[in-house]
Amino acid sequence: MAELWCEMVVAIMGMIVLSFGRSGIAGKTSTFVRSEWPSLDIPPDNQAFAIPKGRNAPQQGDYDGKAVIISWVTTEEAGQIEVKYGTLENQYAFSAKGVVTTYTFYNYTSGYIHHCLVDGLEYDTKYYYKIGMDGSAREFWFHTPPKIDPDASYTFGIIGDLGQTYNSLSTLEHYIHSGGQTVLFVGDLSYADRYEYDDVGIRWDSWGRFIERSAAYQPWIWSAGNHEIEYMPNMGEVSPFKSYLHRFATPHVASNSTSPLWYAVRRASAHIIVLSSYSPFVSISIWLFKNSDQNSQFLQTYFTVKYTPQWRWLQEELRRVNRKKTPWLIILMHVPLYSSNLAHYMEGESMRAVYEDWFVHSKVDFIFAGHVHAYERSYRISNIYYNVSSGDCCPVPDTSAPVFWDPQPDYSAFREASYGHSTLEIRNRTHAFYHWNRNDNGKKGKQPAEEETQKEKLLSLEG
Repeated sequence: MAELWCEMVVAIMGMIVLSFGRSGIAGKTSTFVRSEWPSLDIPPDNQAFAIPKGRNAPQQGDYDGKAVIISWVTTEEAGQIEVKYGTLENQYAFSAKGVVTTYTFYNYTSGYIHHCLVDGLEYDTKYYYKIGMDGSAREFWFHTPPKIDPDASYTFGIIGDLGQTYNSLSTLEHYIHSGGQTVLFVGDLSYADRYEYDDVGIRWDSWGRFIERSAAYQPWIWSAGNHEIEYMPNMGEVSPFKSYLHRFATPHVASNSTSPLWYAVRRASAHIIVLSSYSPFVSISIWLFKNSDQNSQFLQTYFTVKYTPQWRWLQEELRRVNRKKTPWLIILMHVPLYSSNLAHYMEGESMRAVYEDWFVHSKVDFIFAGHVHAYERSYRISNIYYNVSSGDCCPVPDTSAPVFWDPQPDYSAFREASYGHSTLEIRNRTHAFYHWNRNDNGKKGKQPAEEETQKEKLLSLEG
């Protein structure tokens, strides 16, 4: 069975990942300090956001890799809601019709957002597709993953907290040359919520054009972060995830999920589960008791971890995992379960308390997350034996634990203040290769310290 030894945190270009078999001794804090650009948004009139002559088209897939959801935006009119596609360039033997929607945010009205499911595809095949008509037509391509098989090889890119700064552009351009075939995106997309009023929607538009250079040609598997919530009552906007849910379609129905915010897909030899850090995963009941003797009242809170839709769905999805077909089990979420960074410290503790036991017993191989804007990975540990009475209150080595990422207590393996992206190259049912790619280095696999290169290049584990 495929097992790796750590977890990962991905941040705007940073993230955490695997660890070696060592535990109980704190790892290394790199002296590296990122030095590229300040995290300032690129001006809207920059060429990075240039409006294409036609349609805009990010895209992603279904449960088993034989379908994609192609999304694009038109401005003046809905236009043609059809995708033409085929296996030969400029020859489109097939077509599929989609749906179109719009939404408002304050006084901003979105363009016409199209989502089109293209299914019945063949595995491991390059498809060309065309959207729009006449002078506004645009052509792209994508490559479907190999058939589900325990020894199928595949390369994932891991990106999170991207935004639209100059560092964001560096991350995206580096990733495009990484050889990644599908992006596992761990939340916080456009950072449009840094703006107000109509500029929120405008910055979602610019971000769609920004990521098209990759997302129009390969699947991006989305998870939502805190910057997608966009709760802005001062502007009359109180519906969480409004922009995100209108703009980014996920294949949640295929995995029997009741929400686009949590779902699962299978790719090659991997089973990938996407969770929502900001959707209910624990229900809380508050009971009011009255003390008749002293005529006083007090509140007692009971935490019941059962019955929420995400909890029920995850329970069933973990049962569906077949390690004979997909030996690699990967979890995506936005908030790390472990992190030693002072920013957002212990914000994932409530989800850890609810789900970590499941992850350990299901032998999850990797957990990737974001939120913290730095890179960190952990040793293979868990905290499922916590007992306030016995004093067992710290994470301990656990050979059944998944791949975690974060802090520099004893369980933290490596961390540094760098921006970049990761790649996870699955080679067969027992071996995978993980690599952290700093933006500053300019080239994949080139790190200034050979010691760090060897440690961050992960990995193989048999068993």
